[in-house]
Amino acid sequence: MDPRGSLAAALAAFERRDAPTRALATSANDIAGACEGLARAFQRGGRLITFGTGVGATDAAHVAVEFMHPVIVGKRALPALAAEAAALPLLGRRDDIALGFVYGTDMSAVRAAFTAARARGLLTIALVSDDATAETVGAEHVLVAGSSDQRIAKELQVTMYHVLWELTHVFLERTSLPSAAAHR
Repeated sequence: MDPRGSLAAALAAFERRDAPTRALATSANDIAGACEGLARAFQRGGRLITFGTGVGATDAAHVAVEFMHPVIVGKRALPALAAEAAALPLLGRRDDIALGFVYGTDMSAVRAAFTAARARGLLTIALVSDDATAETVGAEHVLVAGSSDQRIAKELQVTMYHVLWELTHVFLERTSLPSAAAHR
């Protein structure tokens, strides 16, 4: 095995991740806005309903478990469940949160779920792979991983949903949140 070839391959892998990771760092305001929305919904008694298709369904299940069973001592458990995109309109109610994962271009079921969720008064948050899907997904908060490479998009979405979890708890730990009217 040629060590220089392995080093070159590793450097190329980092290079493919450089721009998407830097773009994620510039999304701090968008991510914080989604987290504040999550905290407000939880304060009103809302539940987190996660969903996705394909590999996104697995991520949705993981996020629901993390919100229900915090691994950090002192963080409160929050009501969450994972569902299929088609079930979201049946399960969701006003003040719930619909958090969907979008990879690639086959997103008709996810788009339909977001449309139905918004019509029912749910807060909608999409974690999408790239800018092409960001414009058409139909969620209030669209957080972009910035890569059409599904492996890189998934890596960045894992980072995003861990940040969502952490910052939502930060907002919930505040004694009071500013008026929601100021942000809508």
